[in-house]
Amino acid sequence: MGLRVAPELIRPPLAANLSGGVLDDGRKLPVSKNLFDFTEKRVLVTGGSRGLGLEIAKAFSIAGADVVISGRDADALDEVRTVLKGQASIVQVVAADLVNEAETLVLRSAELLGGLDILIHAAGIRDRRSTLDMSPADFSTVVDVNLAAAYRLARAALPLLQRSGSGRLVFVTSIAASIARAPDPAYTASKGGLSALARSLAVEFGADNLTVNSIAPGWFVTEPNQALADDPKVQDFVNVRIPLKRWGRPEELAPAALFLASPAASFVNGVTLTVDGGMSAQM
Repeated sequence: MGLRVAPELIRPPLAANLSGGVLDDGRKLPVSKNLFDFTEKRVLVTGGSRGLGLEIAKAFSIAGADVVISGRDADALDEVRTVLKGQASIVQVVAADLVNEAETLVLRSAELLGGLDILIHAAGIRDRRSTLDMSPADFSTVVDVNLAAAYRLARAALPLLQRSGSGRLVFVTSIAASIARAPDPAYTASKGGLSALARSLAVEFGADNLTVNSIAPGWFVTEPNQALADDPKVQDFVNVRIPLKRWGRPEELAPAALFLASPAASFVNGVTLTVDGGMSAQM
């Protein structure tokens, strides 16, 4: 699989001297010398057997968290566990189909970790067929995996995140949530819905000191995109459309997840953090 750990990308030399404080309702503000130390934090990462989810899981592991990594491919998960063994005090893997086993996955993860502080939902599928080529049933399949399963996962996890006292829920969406490129109706609709769901949950659960945010990746070189990344014509498009004139590397997304889950983002709630090399900023 060629797994690679790049700790320099997720251990920024950032230390903060915080005096701390108390909110009006008596809750203490986070005080930490290292805002990106996740020691003793309990994290579930879905879609963690490859690609963006894998890099996020590795980042939390290196940062000291106890991590459960979930995906559909049990063999790939076993390889991930072997590579990450020793990076954190706990690295567990749980194979699950989120459409049918979202609640079971959350309960099993909480059992393995002794609770749950952070949920990073990075699982999803894509079907690039056009509207007229895609049946309503196939459209529903994409929406069920990318949106409805995320709702079921969040619904099961939220009581645990409430009990954490500083719970963090992060959805990995896409720039397709806000800008579209044909043909991609099912993926675009499902990711737009996922971003809206994050905003809704952020408003509903903010009073519990629980934040809900999303990350919108642009064009990253992952296994499903490798053929596109190798196509010179596509690279010509990238040179014009992305100000940095290159694809993103999967490990470049992980720091965004660390930030949104960290004390540094304690007042960041209901936002979408776009990581796309400036693609969505350019006309």
